Amino acid sequence: MLELDVFLTENQMAEEFRAALERRYLPEKFFYWFPLSVQAWLNLCQDSRPYKNYSRSYQLLSRYAREIARQVSAGILEVVSVGSGQGDKDMLLLVALAIEDIHVRYRPVDSSQALLETALACAGQAGFAARGIKADVENLGTFADFTRPEGGPRLYLILGNTLSVMDPREFLKILRGILRPDDRLLVDAEIYQPGATMAGYDNPVNRQFAFAPLASIGLEEGRDGELVFEERHEDAAGLHFVAKYFRAARPLRLLVAGEWIEIAAGEKLQMNASCKYSPDVFPKLLREVGGFDMQREYFSDDRQFLMALAAPGRK
Repeated sequence: MLELDVFLTENQMAEEFRAALERRYLPEKFFYWFPLSVQAWLNLCQDSRPYKNYSRSYQLLSRYAREIARQVSAGILEVVSVGSGQGDKDMLLLVALAIEDIHVRYRPVDSSQALLETALACAGQAGFAARGIKADVENLGTFADFTRPEGGPRLYLILGNTLSVMDPREFLKILRGILRPDDRLLVDAEIYQPGATMAGYDNPVNRQFAFAPLASIGLEEGRDGELVFEERHEDAAGLHFVAKYFRAARPLRLLVAGEWIEIAAGEKLQMNASCKYSPDVFPKLLREVGGFDMQREYFSDDRQFLMALAAPGRK
C-alpha cells in the first residue's frame, strides 16, 4: 500500500482552482492536476523531442548520480524531492545512493496525486522505503519539518527547473532557514539563451501541456481563445521569464466547482512564469541570496543548464 501524508486535499485543489480562475491567474500546481494535464506532462517528457529542461536534468543525473552520491557522507539519508513529479529522475539518484551503501528514505513532494502515486510505486518496486507528501510545493514551510528524523540528514532535490517556476529569491531564503548544517541541496536551472529558450516552450507539444488545464474544463484553443507566450526581463538582476497567458476570443461562461465563472472577450487569464538566468547569476543567487556554499557544478552539453550540489553556509 502506498503511504502518503496529505497537506493539500483534492477538495482544496478544486476550490483553489475555481478561485484562481476568478483571480485570472493560474498557478503552477494546476498544470499537473487534471488527468489530461498528467498525460500531457508525461507526453512532454517522453516525446521524441522532449521538454529540454526535463531531458537535461535527467541526462545530468544519468551521468553524475554516482559522483553526487559519493559526496553525501551519511549512513542513513532522507531524500526530499520538492516537486518530484513521477520521480524518474529521483530514481537515478536513489539507486546511486544505494550503491554507495547509503540507506535511503524517500519523501517525494508534489501537489499531483497521480504523479505522486507513480513516484511512490516506482520507489517501492525498487525496494526503497518511501512515503509521499501531497502539498503545495510553493508553501515549503507547511511540510518541510514534518516527521523529520531526529538528527538525521536530508538531501533536498529541486530538479527539472522546479525552483524557477516559483520566486527563486524568496524560495531560497525560506529553504536556507529550514536546512540543517548536515543537509544538502541538489538543484538545477536553465541558463537563458535568446531565441533558444522561447523555442523550448512555444512549440506544439509544450503548448498542448500548457493548455491542458483549460482543455480539462471544456475550452478549445482557437475556438475559445489564444495561448500566448512572451518573454519578460529583469536585466539588472540577470533574470529572464517565459510567461504565458490565455486571451479569450469570445465571452466564456464556465461551470467550475459548482459555480459559474464568466470571462469577457479579450480578457486575459495569466499563467505562471518560468525564470531563467543570465550566465553566473544562478550560482550567485545560491550564494548571496540563499546563503549556500557550492560544492559541485554540472553543466549540460549545450551549457544551457546547470545542476549544483550545495551545502548550507554559515549563518
